[in-house]
Amino acid sequence: MDRVLFGDNQFFGVNHMSEEKARAQSMRFQDGKAIIEVLDDAYAEGVKTFMCTTHERMTEICDYFRANKDKFPDYVFYPCMPYAHKYANAAAELGMLGAVRSFLPEENKLGALLKGGISLARQDVEGLARLLIDAEMKMFAGLNTPVIFLQNVATDFLLGLGFDEAFKMFADCVRERYQAEPGFITMNAPLLVPRLEKLGISNPIVCANINKVGFRMCPSIQAYEELIAQGRCRLVAMSVLASGALAPRQALEYVCQFQNIESIVFGASSRRNIAQTKQLIDELTRS
Repeated sequence: MDRVLFGDNQFFGVNHMSEEKARAQSMRFQDGKAIIEVLDDAYAEGVKTFMCTTHERMTEICDYFRANKDKFPDYVFYPCMPYAHKYANAAAELGMLGAVRSFLPEENKLGALLKGGISLARQDVEGLARLLIDAEMKMFAGLNTPVIFLQNVATDFLLGLGFDEAFKMFADCVRERYQAEPGFITMNAPLLVPRLEKLGISNPIVCANINKVGFRMCPSIQAYEELIAQGRCRLVAMSVLASGALAPRQALEYVCQFQNIESIVFGASSRRNIAQTKQLIDELTRS
């Protein structure tokens, strides 16, 4: 994985500290061209991996990069699925089975069974999961996706249920069908990593909040620092600025001191901020 990854929260109105800022960003990036301009700037500054959700608006972005492969020969996408709001909205409108059916291909055996009203609990869960992953990945066809992440809303829900086998289903599907590495986003990496290891998923790629003030780090900073020191997973640090609570140098000095943190993902809306963050990470990584 690259040392520096670019995230997409700012494009879709996600800001964990300021609703006002989130609304302003959402308005600014209503037009896909505005998103593409920022991604162009990031690429020019040497940030060539885009860690993004499977938001429906990503289809336009993927189309752009497919059409401009010569301009971005080494560009990489890290899809993060599922995009929870998409499924929640569909469930509210169509019901649970209707929502699942709406995201499946038109012709498939499980889709036919669901149309027949058979209980979801009796279905081939692994087969259904593979179909949903295929549906989420369709927009990335023809693009380089060497790592595919399970979003924290799914990871932590399954973790809470104790349905650990679902993690293996996801990992196996990602490896077999997409020749990619599975990644897991979580709000509780110290709990997740041992569960993955028990499934035979060794040295997993795990993305989690890691920052100096413990913002959204469960159960504690100490637990994370112990996990980092053990080197049992390939860590991607997110929310390193604690959603704006920390100054960039202060925040990145903390994260970059840990050699076992492999990558850092951040979001920004201007070329200046992208350049400053990238240069600061490079500087602190070398020191």
